[in-house]
Amino acid sequence: MTLLLNCTSLSKAFGPRPLFAGISIAFDDSERTGLIGPNGSGKSTLMKILAGLEPPDDGTLTTRRQLRLGYLPQEDKFPAGATCRQVLVAAQADVHDADEHEKEIEADIMLSQVGFSSGEPGAADVEQLADQLSGGWKKRLAIARELVRRPDLLLLDEPTNHLDLAGILWLEELLSDAPFAFVLVSHDRYFLENTTNRTVELNASYPDGYLSHNGPYSAFVEKRIQFMEAQAARQTALASTVRREIEWLRRGAKARTTKAKGRIDKAGQMMGELADLKSRNATAKTAEIDFAASGRQTRKLLTAKKVSKALGGRTLFHDLDVTLTPGGRLGLLGPNGSGKSTLIKLLVGQDAPDSGTVTPADGLQIVHFEQTRAGLDPAMTLRDALSPTGDHVSFRGQTMHISGWAGRFLFRKEQLDMPVGSLSGGERSRVQIARLMLKPADLLILDEPTNDLDISSLDILEDSLEDFPGAVLLVTHDRMMLDRLSTELLALDGKGGAAFYASLDQWQAAADAAKRAEATRAKQAAKAAAAA
Repeated sequence: MTLLLNCTSLSKAFGPRPLFAGISIAFDDSERTGLIGPNGSGKSTLMKILAGLEPPDDGTLTTRRQLRLGYLPQEDKFPAGATCRQVLVAAQADVHDADEHEKEIEADIMLSQVGFSSGEPGAADVEQLADQLSGGWKKRLAIARELVRRPDLLLLDEPTNHLDLAGILWLEELLSDAPFAFVLVSHDRYFLENTTNRTVELNASYPDGYLSHNGPYSAFVEKRIQFMEAQAARQTALASTVRREIEWLRRGAKARTTKAKGRIDKAGQMMGELADLKSRNATAKTAEIDFAASGRQTRKLLTAKKVSKALGGRTLFHDLDVTLTPGGRLGLLGPNGSGKSTLIKLLVGQDAPDSGTVTPADGLQIVHFEQTRAGLDPAMTLRDALSPTGDHVSFRGQTMHISGWAGRFLFRKEQLDMPVGSLSGGERSRVQIARLMLKPADLLILDEPTNDLDISSLDILEDSLEDFPGAVLLVTHDRMMLDRLSTELLALDGKGGAAFYASLDQWQAAADAAKRAEATRAKQAAKAAAAA
């Protein structure tokens, strides 16, 4: 193994709030590291420091000589007016001295490898303008731009952002065969499990500010549980010892002997350690997410029969039947542009089907989490966003002060007067969830609720949805959430087709079989064309 990058005592703060302090960690050429942590723990900032784009407040960063370091930010930006091929040709400028034609060939090969001009529905063309691509194809192009530079170490910050499920599976396969080392930030637990061999969590709960464990993500989760249990047990035992020492001190202990002085000094050290443990264990708090049901006993909440919809001359789905019942959790999946959001609009009455009927139960109460977070005014204060009616909220028949309600979602009192627009993506998601929790619901429709949520928040959200007695319609690319929650899956294929599956594994097997059949048909067509 060859050391590629080494960090010593890195610290960074924004204003008076420290993100992390004293981080010492190294990355070698076998690196397949997943970097995780709560929202606001400094993951993206650390990645920028590793990439040399932002200086630490303290500490040093050293790299191997002539290290080729790649960096994929969360947001993908390209020069205006540049085609996809031109983006990749320009990216090779500092890699090798090949002529323009050779660079174009290299660009076309790379673009083909990441799916451009593949003939798949919605696939982008190499001559398309980069800044006019959809979010998913921008992400693929941004990845290709880094790969064509032939990195030794690639830093990827939320690389699954904007990718649909098929895109995430493609990226998993690409990273599994990667000839380079990489460090990635992700909250996608299956993605972490399938691509990484080490997990590092940034979290003030740990004495060193982070916890690192070699092995798959699932092994890290076990390690973390053991660590936190041991730390909590240490706090309990130390608290008991400190109480006894305080009683001894109160009896009038004086440092007249070396032994007594040593005991007094040790008592002071233990009190300091206990305070530190309490502070670290307190930071392990998670958001309290709990949706309120209306209590309706109706067997069928919403029924859609033989619904069809086309947009721009393209059929999204036809003759589709959907029934939502209490306790049912329908996972909706499909490639970007396949009609998931359109189907939701039909079900909630925001749009009408071309044919078929949608029948909700009388007085059906729907709570809808929109992917765009359209209901949040960026200029609104956090206080008004969480409690638009005053300084108190009513939840499940109980009145709670706004500061306590904010605390359930991990917001500090000093944040209450901040504008919503200044919050992170994960914080805005928690605001949206908090607002929806105040509304009783028969049916929860959640369109990408996992975007920007950290892993601990995802766990809590899953627990809440699992206990919700009404119906849930869930759109997410988070396979673990789909696997854990869905009682049934509805997959739209982007070609007008739709099918129900009992599990994600069943859907995956069907998708793989369809790919093999398509490849066979393509080969047969090519042979027929050659023989003609």
